[in-house]
Amino acid sequence: MLSTFSGLPRAAWIVFTGTVVNRLGYLVTPFLVFFLGSRGVPTEQIPYVLGALGAGNLIGPALGGLLADRVGRRATMIAGLVGTAAGQGLLFTAPGTVTLAFAAVLLSGAGSMVGPAASALLADQVTADRRRAAFSLFHWAVNIGTAVAGMLGGFLAARGYWLLFTVDVVSTLTYAVIAASLLPAGRAERTHRDATGGTGYGVVLRDPLMRALLPLFYVALVIYTFTEVALPLAIRDDGLSTTTLGLMATLNAALVVVLQPLAITVLARFRQIPVYVAGSILVALGVALTGVAHTPWAYAATVALWSLGEATIGGVAGSIVAALAPDHARGRYQGAYQWTWGTARFTALSLGTTLYATTGPATIWWFSAIAGTAAALGVGALSTAIGRRTGAQEPAPREQGRPTAATVEA
Repeated sequence: MLSTFSGLPRAAWIVFTGTVVNRLGYLVTPFLVFFLGSRGVPTEQIPYVLGALGAGNLIGPALGGLLADRVGRRATMIAGLVGTAAGQGLLFTAPGTVTLAFAAVLLSGAGSMVGPAASALLADQVTADRRRAAFSLFHWAVNIGTAVAGMLGGFLAARGYWLLFTVDVVSTLTYAVIAASLLPAGRAERTHRDATGGTGYGVVLRDPLMRALLPLFYVALVIYTFTEVALPLAIRDDGLSTTTLGLMATLNAALVVVLQPLAITVLARFRQIPVYVAGSILVALGVALTGVAHTPWAYAATVALWSLGEATIGGVAGSIVAALAPDHARGRYQGAYQWTWGTARFTALSLGTTLYATTGPATIWWFSAIAGTAAALGVGALSTAIGRRTGAQEPAPREQGRPTAATVEA
């Protein structure tokens, strides 16, 4: 099942290992509300800290992508990881709401700098025909680490929140050491300018395919994030316990960890745009069907559906973006994509909750079904244009997933 990942270069496996280690420390954020309550932060002030956490996710990806191209991939990753550890320490020791909010911005901003730099490094190190496998491996690492962290979090929190922060800091700094000692520095495009003389995100904004793709990815990511917002609210409204929510989270994590390597192996024979379209529609329909679920078994069926979609498309969008990016702007292209993810998450967590409460849950479910399917088909409609830019980079379907001689040598 793991043969699809064979032949990937050493750097891809180092990023995989470091990402698993880092995500093992994804403990504080899920329990942040409980931690703030234990610190005596008034309920009406907690949204300020959570909003600051979301704001950091809007700053970090853009900064990380820019620095990855200007300073270098590895240096940006290390800066983000060290900044994340500093944010964790400040968050634990902050004396008031203002300093807690500042720490939250630093934590999420620095943490979200790492992804664009790591993705750009993967695009540098992996041959074009193996990027899909490399980005899927990266996404799989995130899910493995997060799944284990989800099981550890409750156990550690019951014994003291300081344990959550300690594990987070240790795991983050461990990844920084791994990156500093084992990863190549990565290219730093200090002087390269795009066709119009710019060195910022204009190179992305002037790309018509990226202008078309990013809003479509945004819609899909908003719908996926509804699983963090609307699913808990729906379970609560049906009078089910928090145990049911915990079981759904565990089911999702287990299915994605088990199914993603299988999915990338089975689907390697197909081009990535049709795979993305099919998987994205599964996610949209799975989230939409939450509206007709009222028992734990029914919720489990919907979770299984969108988890299958998640396993199908894991890493594919990042691979598409990497294929579209010119060599000198890989960091900024990945930064733009991951900024879209941060914006979508911010939208879903804020606007999604408001819509659920004011217009009713049906709005969320119908939006997921209609907008999610339309966005997926929109990406499919761009297949020909994407193919003209990347067709030479993606092998014929029957060859997808086979390591080439150049890949093995790398």
